[in-house]
Amino acid sequence: MDRLAEGKRVFDKEIDALIKTRDALGDTYLQILELVTKCEGKVIVTGMGKPGHIAAKIAATFASLGTPAFHLHPAEAMHGDLGMVSANDVVIAISFSGESEEIIRILPNIKMIGARLVGITGNPDSILAQEADVVQILPKFEEACFLGLAPTSSTTAALCYGDSLAVVASAVYGFKDSDFGKFHPAGSLGKKLILRVEDIMAQGEKNAKVHVSVPLKDAIIELSKKGLGALSVVDDDDNLLGIITDGDLRRQLEKGVDIYSLKVENIMSTDPYTIRKERLAIEALKVMKHRNISCLLVTEGTKAIGTIRLQDIIGVGIIG
Repeated sequence: MDRLAEGKRVFDKEIDALIKTRDALGDTYLQILELVTKCEGKVIVTGMGKPGHIAAKIAATFASLGTPAFHLHPAEAMHGDLGMVSANDVVIAISFSGESEEIIRILPNIKMIGARLVGITGNPDSILAQEADVVQILPKFEEACFLGLAPTSSTTAALCYGDSLAVVASAVYGFKDSDFGKFHPAGSLGKKLILRVEDIMAQGEKNAKVHVSVPLKDAIIELSKKGLGALSVVDDDDNLLGIITDGDLRRQLEKGVDIYSLKVENIMSTDPYTIRKERLAIEALKVMKHRNISCLLVTEGTKAIGTIRLQDIIGVGIIG
């Protein structure tokens, strides 16, 4: 056996199944999509065996893209989990044969509860096809398994069908990246979409800030104590006037100046890079990388209110 050729054959079989399933989409797909987008309850996805794993993934995709959904194991459903199904729900049952015993046994109860039933199957004569309110009959294709037995092409087709429903439904809702971030707060992607500069910045007593008139030695103490690598220079009303960084101090020392005779205003840079507190932290990260700097002063209007550092952004799990 040519193992590489056999591996590619599996890809070819599953790609063929996907193309045939895509080309079979029509009015039934639109009917199911309408049920999903108009659902006032939850979308519940169920399947047994390998289709059950697919059902779980589809339910998770629905949920992450704005459609309230969960996976229902049909065997557990027979032992009380049907109590999670209500009359305003839509149940999507996946069974390529349409005759999976565990699926068939819960169909009457789903109908009694009053939920709408969607079937996804490859068998138009099956019990699932007959009992479903709307049924998507998958086209004929071969399983990629060399025996033609293990669910391979059929589960891939069902997965892509479910992904398609979830993605198009989210577009119908007008789902935005900020909505996506609400449902993915723990991941790097979610943090990029929801964490703002004000959520991470050093502020209040933790921020480094001095008045423009103070001696430079006081600024050195403030820089050392706060450890941010930079401090804001402000006027009486906290309006930002400039910045002093660790690098500024090093350069002054290299020149051999008497730091005790200087004031902050003598060495501060008057055009610091800043960012507003309401901007996304990922935007601050991009600015720092572009400017090759390690921190930004944070402003609210003309006021200096904080400092955000490159290491703080990376520390919360945002990678640009």
